[in-house]
Amino acid sequence: MAALINVPAKAKRGDIIEIRTLTSHIMETGFRHTADGALVPRDIITSFTCRYNGTEVFRADLFPAIAANPYLSFFTVAKESGKFEFEWIGDNGYSSTASAPITVE
Repeated sequence: MAALINVPAKAKRGDIIEIRTLTSHIMETGFRHTADGALVPRDIITSFTCRYNGTEVFRADLFPAIAANPYLSFFTVAKESGKFEFEWIGDNGYSSTASAPITVE
């Protein structure tokens, strides 16, 4: 699935920066029925993790009440140049990753 990631390209050491992510996923709750009454199986993203140069800086557990195409926003401190790595894990073997660089001056 596609993901949109917004990480500042540059920051000063010690700056608090906002990270924003949006990923494309249907997030089927497992509570809905089709027109003929069959239960639509649950298919959601269950966890999201962000690592900054290998260190986990944010984690979220997601549940069926989360909307389709989940958007997450959080803050961290810019410490050094490197890479943010994002990972979404879900039902039915779903796994998606993305990354974004940052230069810290």
